Amino acid sequence: MFASVESALLDVVVKINTYLSNYILVFLLIAVGLWYSIKTRFVQVRCFGEGMKKVFGNLTLNGKKHDSGMTSFQALATAIAAQVGTGNIVGASGAILTGGPGAIFWMWIIAFFGMATIYAEATLALKTRVVDKDGTIHGGPVYYITTAFKGGFGKFLAGFFAVAIILALGFMGCMVQSNSIGSTFQTAFGIPSWVVGIVLVIICGFIFLGGMQRLASVTEKIVPIMAAIFLVGGLVILIARIQYLPATFGMIFKYAFQPQAIIGGGFGYAIKTAISQGAKRGLFSNEAGMGSTPHAHAQANVAHPHDQGVVAMIGVFIDTFVVLTLNALVIISTLYTSDGILATGAIPEGIGKANLAQTAFGTVFGQSFGAAFVAICLFFFAFSTVLSWNMFGKINVIYLFGKKSTVVYSVIALVFIFLGTLMSNDLVWELTDMFNNLMVIPNAIALFALTGMVVKSVAERDGSKLSK
Repeated sequence: MFASVESALLDVVVKINTYLSNYILVFLLIAVGLWYSIKTRFVQVRCFGEGMKKVFGNLTLNGKKHDSGMTSFQALATAIAAQVGTGNIVGASGAILTGGPGAIFWMWIIAFFGMATIYAEATLALKTRVVDKDGTIHGGPVYYITTAFKGGFGKFLAGFFAVAIILALGFMGCMVQSNSIGSTFQTAFGIPSWVVGIVLVIICGFIFLGGMQRLASVTEKIVPIMAAIFLVGGLVILIARIQYLPATFGMIFKYAFQPQAIIGGGFGYAIKTAISQGAKRGLFSNEAGMGSTPHAHAQANVAHPHDQGVVAMIGVFIDTFVVLTLNALVIISTLYTSDGILATGAIPEGIGKANLAQTAFGTVFGQSFGAAFVAICLFFFAFSTVLSWNMFGKINVIYLFGKKSTVVYSVIALVFIFLGTLMSNDLVWELTDMFNNLMVIPNAIALFALTGMVVKSVAERDGSKLSK
């Protein structure tokens, strides 16, 4: 009975996602990113060095506590914790399996323009945030949406966004993370996924109860360490497969424009699949344009919104051009090259997005160690994402229902975290994709409407005379 209902629901959600991702999402993401790239004279290029200096010049694993908000690095760490999750491992794997290696090229395109988008999001989040008398900071798309549109229309868009993000990240998104942790731990260690779910609920519950300061303290320590461990492991694989790297990059560019040669079907179908997979998984990975990370950047204690805007850009760079790209290179160089099991594009039985990275790392590390390495990395990636997403959802719950509702919200979120370890992988991903897609729409509308505010922020800091 449950299986048949789940199957029917999956079919409906897949159809909705196909329409949204193929006909709305791709155009909105690229349009917003291209718009802000032009309007800011490619701030992601001009101010890239400035952003790197602000991030790595303030790198610390033990930032100071504040009466309210976070340090700039804590805000970035919280944002990256949300960005660097299953989207970098399982999401990238799904994009490659479905859209071929060329999907990674389209992820890069989305990320490049997304750096300008996330600059705008972070800047607007700081300019429109609200600070309570006790110092509590509330900021995010609902606040700049209602700044852009006064009256009933603004309240409707903000409410729509708030409901979508609560469902997408606070509930469904956490299911994706726990689902991926549970499945990889079961593959690597034989631990039943429901046992992993119980452990996750206990740890997450402790941190949820500690509020913003405890969350910031955890993420600023976990994020740099987890990224370093994964990068070292990935680099070892690439060194071992160094002779295949030219062919690996060649496949990414070749199959970006000739995807039918690897995934089959006609050219039109194949190119649409490659681009939509790159856009959809790229969105889930770096979250630029989705409206999630502005909640973290709004908490930053900085002198000017532009300062956090350039820091936010580096978050997208680290997420997509470093972590996700490394994972993609490992997968393609081990599985899609001439001696790989996916060289022909045919997918062997038992290979899916949940275990593709484990299979890839296992070709060099050995099956057992490769599976264990990815499972441990994914645990930290997904765990930190759950923490950040819970915070983003909570800010919107407060916006809709007030502070007293946060306890109920946290309890429901913990239930979803546990349920995620029990549900079908495909349905969990498709539900999350659907609500992620829906979040983009009101967020993008507000971003277009507030172009002048963002352009003014850039001009104030670099002296540019940018047209509104």
